[in-house]
Amino acid sequence: MRYELYYWPTIQGRGEFVRLALEEAGCGYVDVARETGRGAGVPRLMRFLAGRESGELPFAPPFLKAGRQVMAQTANILLYLGDRHGLAPREESGRLWTHQLQLTIADLVDEVHDTHHPIASSLYYEDQKREALRRAGDFLDNRLTKYLDYFERVLARNPRGRGWLVGARLTYADLSLFQVLTGLDYAFPRTMRRRSRRYRRLRALSRAVEDRSRISAYLKSERRLPFSEEGIFRHYPELEGAQSS
Repeated sequence: MRYELYYWPTIQGRGEFVRLALEEAGCGYVDVARETGRGAGVPRLMRFLAGRESGELPFAPPFLKAGRQVMAQTANILLYLGDRHGLAPREESGRLWTHQLQLTIADLVDEVHDTHHPIASSLYYEDQKREALRRAGDFLDNRLTKYLDYFERVLARNPRGRGWLVGARLTYADLSLFQVLTGLDYAFPRTMRRRSRRYRRLRALSRAVEDRSRISAYLKSERRLPFSEEGIFRHYPELEGAQSS
């Protein structure tokens, strides 16, 4: 099946979690908003959001079209892809555990976003900079540590080992955690360098994902958009300086 991914064309954002799964699975897909030609690109994305392309009406990107099936919400899309492309365990308990981890990753992503947009997404960063400094300071001092400690413990307690979050094989949750760790390295490089020894299992997971043949090829390709100050993970040096420790 050739999938259609609908997401904004110039940022990684939440669409990147879906791209990584599609790339690892070797799926054929079209990144619709990045297509060119009459009626293509963002106009087609907007037509879909307005309900003029399908009977389905997703709230916001990303959403994925698989034949006649349309699904939205990153974790929901990954649940679908994981089941069909070997990126999740076969047994129900393993699938639910993987989905649970993905939802926790989604919570972390939301908190990262709120370090630079704590008041409203509709406002510019400069319009809420004072509040962003306070929010980022608390995130780096408290919340980030709780999340990273948690995922480090999950890796340590995986009874089947091999460095993955669930069982003995890579899942979409590993791909998503790789994306988060890479994004945190971009947004908060000094903080992540200082804590690298504390999270050796997380670092090993990140390297293992990056070394996978399809992911490595994707990361080197033009399909992989760079991090920027328009996405979820943004590097504002003053925010990293807001932490107390």
